[in-house]
Amino acid sequence: MSTLRFHIQPTPPTFSPRLGTVSLHRHLENTSIEIHTPGLITATSRGLVPHLSSDHTRVSEAIRWLHLELSPPIPTLHPGPYPLHACLGFRPKQHVLTMSLRDPADDRDMPPNGNDFVSALCLRGVRKATPNEWREYVLSAQPDVVVALSDIPFTPGSHSQKRITKSIERSASWLANILRPLPSRHVAADAGGGGPASRLLNVFVHMAGGTTPVARQAFAQSLLEPLFDKEAEAIEPLNNLDEGVAGYTFDLAPLHKSLSPCPPHAASKNGVVEATDLFSAPPAPSATAQIISLIRASLGPLPTTKPRIVHSAGSPHEILALIRDVGIDLFDAHWAQRAADVGVALDFVFPTPHVAAPDAAAAPREIGHNLYDRRYSHDFSSFADALRSCSAQQGDTRPPCPCMACAPSRPSPPLKHSSVDEAPPMHPPVPYTRAYMHHLLHTHEMSAHTLLTLHNLAVLDAFFASVRRVLSEQAETFSHEVTRFEQIYDGRLGVLAEARKDWTEGRLAREREREK
Repeated sequence: MSTLRFHIQPTPPTFSPRLGTVSLHRHLENTSIEIHTPGLITATSRGLVPHLSSDHTRVSEAIRWLHLELSPPIPTLHPGPYPLHACLGFRPKQHVLTMSLRDPADDRDMPPNGNDFVSALCLRGVRKATPNEWREYVLSAQPDVVVALSDIPFTPGSHSQKRITKSIERSASWLANILRPLPSRHVAADAGGGGPASRLLNVFVHMAGGTTPVARQAFAQSLLEPLFDKEAEAIEPLNNLDEGVAGYTFDLAPLHKSLSPCPPHAASKNGVVEATDLFSAPPAPSATAQIISLIRASLGPLPTTKPRIVHSAGSPHEILALIRDVGIDLFDAHWAQRAADVGVALDFVFPTPHVAAPDAAAAPREIGHNLYDRRYSHDFSSFADALRSCSAQQGDTRPPCPCMACAPSRPSPPLKHSSVDEAPPMHPPVPYTRAYMHHLLHTHEMSAHTLLTLHNLAVLDAFFASVRRVLSEQAETFSHEVTRFEQIYDGRLGVLAEARKDWTEGRLAREREREK
């Protein structure tokens, strides 16, 4: 196991933008991984980054922290240290792995949870996972961070006060179960001569309470209450649950679903209602304001010295609002990766370039390009206008895009089989173009989504780096720059909805061809 620490520089008010560093110290090698915040967490599907191989995840500078949704049964794990890293092809010296039972972006209706089990969707359908099974699963896989089980209702309709109270009590009980000290065999194996190892897992807790501020405050208070008798003995030497918690997580998908008007006819498959599509209905400013209020209700009683993680934010606009008004530290990149699924190359920067006063009647800029659209069939420019590629002219002041599409790396020199072989001329690398990507998408080449995923993650990583730079150098201008960003870039995410429509039509056309 490893020890997670979080340092804020300097300690800000409870709800304000903040700079920090998450440090994961590995006792076995006596090494550390540092991740600066605000920053991103890469989303995965069944433990792997969609469209990317292990080689891609290793060369991408944006992929350092990954969130894995893995439900039992336990996969075939490799013997030795870091079995989950070895099984999935991630590097312990480069990648931090967080593991949860449910996919944070999946808000589909599920069977109700019980007093001693959580209903989770796995490859074979809905599975009931008990807290003890989850703990044994975590101890076998040995992720760097684990998200404790939480009783979040995913049943249709509104929930009564009695159901919300049960949710809070179950979540606290299941948190206490995962906070029990590690068995001696795990501590001894982890120390391995590299110094003392912690007897506790790095546990993040999902803040329960739904859309009721009072319930969210009650759950936060329950983390701080001292425990007695058998409850205290179970988590000894901790005095309360919060002492064993390494950070707080918020899944926005169920909140968006609860705060959004229900569609008259929700799509279903095999009796399970499909997840909400944020591309068709992106988060409205009013919904974001409500979510900010709910997150504040959860964080108000708690210490400010622990990382705050948000999953399933729907747009860069919502991300900036949560940084400005709450002080969130880490966000998953689910929406940016989904944009790559439907053929969108992101193209935005923060802060937005200062130009002449924009025309009030002009349409806001799109945050990316729908490369399925035929207008890109003869567009030989690089993926992004706001970022420079490797072919940019000298003196170009735009920030660089280091992704494999905009700055392809040169392969190793060709092998010489004899002394008479001459090395071919080495031309400078050329970025992939929008026209080429348009061709790949329409010919259904898998490499199209690989290049788009790497590009979108790099754009989002550069976005967070710029946020950190503004907070470090000109913190007083951050709120103004957020307002400018909201005015210049389309918060309705029209390009994503358009791309989703084109992608769906292309998929249906392929299916019709197969049926002939």
